[in-house]
Amino acid sequence: MLWAGGMRLGTARILLMLIHAAAACEFGPVPYSVTGIVCRMTKPAALLCKLNQETARLIQVAFKNAKFPNITGERSMRLLGTVAYTLANIQVSDLSIEQSEVELKENDAIDIAIKNVTAFFRGTLTYGYAGAWFLQLFHSVDFEIESSIDLQISIKLLCQEEQVAADASDCYLSFHKLTLHLQGDKEPGWLKQLFTNFISFTLKFVLKREVCKEINLLARVMANFVHDIAENFVRDEAIGLDISLASDPLIKANYLESHHKGLVLYKNYSDTLSDSVFSPSLLSESRMLYFWLSEHILNSLASAAFLDGRLVLTIRGEKLQALFEFEDTEAQQKAVHLIFQGNSYNDSVAKVWSLTLPEISLQPEGTVVKSLVAAEISIFPPGEEPLTVLYMEKEITVTIQAAYMEKKLILRPLDSQIEFKVFNCTADPSGNDQSVRNFLQKMISAVGIPEVISKIEPALTSLMNSKGLHLFEIKNPEIITRKRYLIVQLDFSFPNHLLLNFLKKTF
Repeated sequence: MLWAGGMRLGTARILLMLIHAAAACEFGPVPYSVTGIVCRMTKPAALLCKLNQETARLIQVAFKNAKFPNITGERSMRLLGTVAYTLANIQVSDLSIEQSEVELKENDAIDIAIKNVTAFFRGTLTYGYAGAWFLQLFHSVDFEIESSIDLQISIKLLCQEEQVAADASDCYLSFHKLTLHLQGDKEPGWLKQLFTNFISFTLKFVLKREVCKEINLLARVMANFVHDIAENFVRDEAIGLDISLASDPLIKANYLESHHKGLVLYKNYSDTLSDSVFSPSLLSESRMLYFWLSEHILNSLASAAFLDGRLVLTIRGEKLQALFEFEDTEAQQKAVHLIFQGNSYNDSVAKVWSLTLPEISLQPEGTVVKSLVAAEISIFPPGEEPLTVLYMEKEITVTIQAAYMEKKLILRPLDSQIEFKVFNCTADPSGNDQSVRNFLQKMISAVGIPEVISKIEPALTSLMNSKGLHLFEIKNPEIITRKRYLIVQLDFSFPNHLLLNFLKKTF
C-alpha cells in the first residue's frame, strides 16, 4: 500500500512538472525589445468586466455544467446495523449571487470574491440498512439541499503556447449553510438529521471539487475566447498580425498588461523586430484601456498592403470632375482643357497607386507617410482607342492626425510636400508649359490627398466594424503619436451580447 501510494504521488508530481513545463514560455533577455503591441487594462476596466450583469451568468454556467458524481457512503449504527446511502442525479437550480469583489494582486493574481451564492441542489437519496435479526430495509426519497456559499477564486495569468492562459485552480468554497430537505419536508427529523451528519463533509468536498474544476475550465476557455477575438480583429484576408506573447503577462496593483510581438503575417513576407522602444512608464493608469503600437507595425502593415495590391485607387465620373474643378479659374479651365482635350469626365479614368513600399514614421505632430506615387489619366473617346493623356510620378510626404469619433475613424491631413519625379502630358510633350504642373501641384495638395484619405477612412472604419468594434461603447478615445510609437487610450463598456453568444456556442 505504501509503495502504491508513493507511486501515485510520484506520478502526480511528474504530471505537475509536465503541465508547468508546457505552460512556461521562454523569452529573450530583453523581451521589451521585441514588443510590438501592448495592451494595458486598468483596475476600473477589470472591475467592469468582472462585475457586469453577466457575472451571475458565468457562475451559473460553472455550477450547472459541473458534473456531480453519485455520492455514496456507509456507516455502522448501533441497533440499526450498517447504513448505506447514495445521492444520485444531483442538479443545481435557483442560483443567485449577492455580491462580487475583484482585487489585483501585485505580480501575483486576480482575486475574485463572490459572496452569498444561494444554490439549491436536487436529486434522489437511496438508503438501506441491515438491522438486527437480518432485517433489511431499502428506500428512495427525493432530496433538496439548500446552501449558502462564498467563492474565493485566485486567477493567475501565464504564458501557454505563447498566448495568455488563465489558471483558476486556486479556488475555495466556504459554506454558511448546508441544509438537507427530504421529500419537501422542511421540519427536522431523525432521518434527515442522520443523513445530514453522514454526508455533509463528503458533499462539501464534492461540490468544491466539481464547481472549482468547472470554473477553472471556464477561465481557460474564456482566455482562449478573448485571444481568438483579438487574433480575428488584427487579420484581414491574407494580412494578419502575430499576437503571440513577447513576455509573461504582468499583474500590478492597478492594471493588467500583456506584451505581444505584433509581427506582420503575409505570405512569404519576412518581419522581425528587435529595437522596440516600449517601456511600462510610457503608459499611465488614468484611463480604462490602453493600446501601445510600435512604429514598426504600421510600416509592416503598409508594406503588406502594398504587396497585396491594396494601395490602388481608381477615380472616375463625378469624383474625377470634383477633383479637377475644385476652383473655377482661368488657369483651372486651361489645364483641364489641355489634359482632357475636350473629352467628358465620364469617358475618363484616373488611377493612382504606390510605386514603392510606403514609409511611415510616428512623430508628436502626427503620422508621417512618405511614398512614391504614380498617377495616370486615360481617356476613352467613343469609337476610338484608349489614350493615356497624363502620367506622373511624385514623392508625397503628408502628416496625418487620427481620431475616432461617433464610431468612425477620422483622418485629418496636415501639411504635405510634393516633388515631381516624372511628368508626361500629351498636350505638352516638351514640358515647357508650367501651367498644367502648377495646377496639378495645387490640386493634389488641396483635394487630391484629402480625396485619397476620404477613401481610406470608411474602408478602415468598415474593416474595424466588421470585427465588432462598433459594438463597444467607446468613450473619449484618444490617439496619441510620439516618436516611434502610438498610444490609443479610452474608456469603454463591454458588449454583453458577445459573452452571451460565447456561452451559447460553448455550453
